[in-house]
Amino acid sequence: MPSFDIVSKVDPQTLENAVNTAKKELQTRYDLRDTKGGIELDKKTNVITLTSENDMRIRALEDIVLTRLVKQGIDGTALDFTAEAQASGTMMKKTVKVRAGIDKDAGRKIIKAIKDAKVKVEAQMQDDQVRVSAKKIDELQAAIAVLRSADIGQPLQFVNMK
Repeated sequence: MPSFDIVSKVDPQTLENAVNTAKKELQTRYDLRDTKGGIELDKKTNVITLTSENDMRIRALEDIVLTRLVKQGIDGTALDFTAEAQASGTMMKKTVKVRAGIDKDAGRKIIKAIKDAKVKVEAQMQDDQVRVSAKKIDELQAAIAVLRSADIGQPLQFVNMK
């Protein structure tokens, strides 16, 4: 029976390259030249830390990071900007999480989108991925088309087509 897996991954090397490019842009931008702090990537936890003096510059750093990620080919929805900036002394600090894997909410959205489209496939959640199987490959391709047009809230990749 043909099947494929739906995953949500960000290539760590591409992420690191995008953050390094953003750091270089921070050094060359005239409006952010005297900024204390900067952009840091924690590779183990996939968290980008933005530090600056005020909220306006934090938003500028967010824009730089997002622009560089998109130019490197990483979907912008892979970043979670929902955390609030926290003040610590004279500096503001904001953590931006890089989403990896499909959580249960996103898995439910994926399965619901497939069922609502009435495609003859079977979808089931497995750890941090969703496995979709069907009797015909054409039905799997229809499910992929449905998911590409659906708004799940994070980037999806379709792998292990068997």
